[in-house]
Amino acid sequence: MTFARAALRQLESLRLRARLATLLAGALFSGAAYADGHPTPGQMSFQEAVTPIAHEMHIFHNWILLPIIIGISLLVLALLLLVVYRYNESANPTASRTTHHTGLEVAWTVLPVMILVVIAIPSFRLLTHQLVVPPADLTVKVTGKQWYWSYGYPADQGGGFEFDSALIPEKDLKPGDIRLLSVDNEAVVPVGKVVHVLVTSDDVIHSFTIPAFGIRIDAVPGRMNETWFKAEREGMYYGQCSKLCGKDHAFMPISFRVVSPEAYATWLADAKKKFASNETGPVRFAGNETPVAMQQ
Repeated sequence: MTFARAALRQLESLRLRARLATLLAGALFSGAAYADGHPTPGQMSFQEAVTPIAHEMHIFHNWILLPIIIGISLLVLALLLLVVYRYNESANPTASRTTHHTGLEVAWTVLPVMILVVIAIPSFRLLTHQLVVPPADLTVKVTGKQWYWSYGYPADQGGGFEFDSALIPEKDLKPGDIRLLSVDNEAVVPVGKVVHVLVTSDDVIHSFTIPAFGIRIDAVPGRMNETWFKAEREGMYYGQCSKLCGKDHAFMPISFRVVSPEAYATWLADAKKKFASNETGPVRFAGNETPVAMQQ
């Protein structure tokens, strides 16, 4: 009887360890497990990176920030345990009257500064790569509105049209659509090309965010901000407004379809006809030489 109980306890222990190992593996590798550009149930890590900036962000987080955070947390835990063990009332009935310790004060001043320097060097490099836009192959103007997005393609790059992109209501979803992410008109860009994104707003402050691309930038009325990405793989990639911009803040998704250059040329020709009625004037801006005062 005792042997049976011991065996059952051992079996339950093995099951618990296996379950914990599965959960830990899912937490560590969930970002690599999901290739689609949208969040998935139970996902705890980043969406899979598909641009150079996103790859650099993941490396910065996983190999610099996380080890430092874990090390600091373990150090603080060890110090707390040491204090509990060595300086509790029973082990140390006569409390020390020490108020200053030069070496300790120097250490807790210098060490945090050194940690910040270690973080700052790759952080500034990443910020530079995000903010310095390389020579662009394509420019897309994005305008945030209450509560949807508008995309403009320049005339001197084969476009000359603008269209609105709004959430598909839940009752109209089709197989393959994603609730709260799929839209009626997707923005389309070619794979392997540098896309220069100009972001503004017509009403309130929005935030243009696509996690798989590693981009997030505010859409501010009367101001033209810029970002860029270079998608490495074809597919659908989603984002959402990341500002509390109003009552329908949660219902203005971003949807980009990355296609081959040939498919992009075909889409561009079709889109010029489809969205011709939306033209309010020529949309012209090339590369990164975009004037601040451009047509809205």
